[in-house]
Amino acid sequence: MLIAGFPAGPWGTNCYVVATGPGTECVVVDPGKDAAEGVAEVVREHRLKPVSVLVTHGHIDHMWCVAPVAGSYDSTAWIHPEDRHLLTDPMAGISPETASMLLGTTAEFAEPDDVRELADRQTLELAGLELVVDHTPGHTRGSVTFRTPYGDQGISELMFSGDLLFAGSIGRTDLPGGDHPTMLRSLRDRVLTLPDDIVVLPGHGEQTSIGRERATNPFLLDLIDTPAPNRGL
Repeated sequence: MLIAGFPAGPWGTNCYVVATGPGTECVVVDPGKDAAEGVAEVVREHRLKPVSVLVTHGHIDHMWCVAPVAGSYDSTAWIHPEDRHLLTDPMAGISPETASMLLGTTAEFAEPDDVRELADRQTLELAGLELVVDHTPGHTRGSVTFRTPYGDQGISELMFSGDLLFAGSIGRTDLPGGDHPTMLRSLRDRVLTLPDDIVVLPGHGEQTSIGRERATNPFLLDLIDTPAPNRGL
């Protein structure tokens, strides 16, 4: 498998290009601000053809270049329906601090020509890859993660976690659409249930693993120490 990741733009958002190998089709995950040039460089170097753009959530630092990248390669964009409105109105999901950074920008946002909506537990077959979608709201209402089999070096899967889970931390929940109790439920139900050997490729910062975060991430340790609520009658 070929995975090329690089931080892009003023927020250092990780953009990933994923393929089964050189000279094949590929998918692009979270092309944020200033990511288009990096995607083009990876595509040229490895002779790839992007067929899909996957969006973990609709925040501006993850979707800024979705339309340009999808348009350049005639690719399909995938996003959860709860965050689809942010493709055309990303300002609806940002903080006042971020808004002040963007004062005077002339950027205009529009949906790509081909947008498809993601569903929880959906399995996508794209570019020869199998990707399982998990709806993980909390950071935004439409946040998702993508998991794909890896099967090498003792790693069963790769997980593109967006801003759900980072090395040593979790995504913020104080922005529009964020909800902390919902975030904790997503972490408990969709992260702590996963095998330790899964490698996590987050939206910001270094890669990690489920096992490392289970053992050291203070937010997950708090969840492990707190019994799950009684879901019965």
